[in-house]
Amino acid sequence: MNATVKLIELTVPATVALKADVPDTHPSAQILGTERLGTGVVVDPVGLVLTVNYVVLGADAVEATLLDDTTVEAAVVAQDFASGLAVLDIGAKALSALRPCPSQELHVGQEVFIVAAAAENQRRANNGGITSLAPFDAYWEYSLDRGITTTAMNPGFGGAPLLDLHGRVAGIVSLDLNEIGRFTLAVPMDHFLEHREELLRYGRRVTRPSRAWIGFYCYTFREHVVIAGVLPGAPGHQAGLKGGDVVLTVNGKRITDRHALYVYLWAHRPGELINFRIFRNNQITQITVPSGNAEEFFK
Repeated sequence: MNATVKLIELTVPATVALKADVPDTHPSAQILGTERLGTGVVVDPVGLVLTVNYVVLGADAVEATLLDDTTVEAAVVAQDFASGLAVLDIGAKALSALRPCPSQELHVGQEVFIVAAAAENQRRANNGGITSLAPFDAYWEYSLDRGITTTAMNPGFGGAPLLDLHGRVAGIVSLDLNEIGRFTLAVPMDHFLEHREELLRYGRRVTRPSRAWIGFYCYTFREHVVIAGVLPGAPGHQAGLKGGDVVLTVNGKRITDRHALYVYLWAHRPGELINFRIFRNNQITQITVPSGNAEEFFK
């Protein structure tokens, strides 16, 4: 680990270990389980903590453990489904807090490091370099205009801070990509910095219109989008979409890659009808999906 001992000593106290308990009846339980472990980082000394939304999604109780093993209740005060971030309030005062770093101040090749909570309330650190600040999309109807990918491997639970060598939070670790040169994805802090007030006031992003959601997982293959699976109970499942379906057109528009599909879907509002022309079992089939709202589905 190349970051100095002093820098580690500065940043570690601002991290918390999270444990979320989720009812088995919540739609996310079948994907993410009912007991989830994560990392959070204090971004305000009054007790505001940032983490990734999937750690606390649907939780009826969240517990935060500080570095000194003090355990406190954490309240989920905001969830941003677009970026995948969540804001918690652990109700503590005068905590060690870290400053954010806007992504505009980052550059490819820059050295960064991760401090994550691990088993038994340990903290572990890894360093590496930023390999990309390009757009990023994933298989579950998720996309970032700018995602931070890095060679720093996540040494613990998701939600950990990605830090620059000034000890500032550049992003929140979301995914372990495990690809050469792309070990970890972090969500840039811009999503919190630019929308902090509305997140804390309303608990969500109100300046972004609600967007259509199907509830499927997909990937690009030979200039087509293939549905890998459909979330049970989601609009796509109820309408009859299935894993293995090849998407030919959406509302008559030819779709050649996943990102283009997302952009087109998100131009529509929840409740609008989305007409899929798909290839299944050597036949072309039309399926109309009354689109839903992910925030409402996972409430």
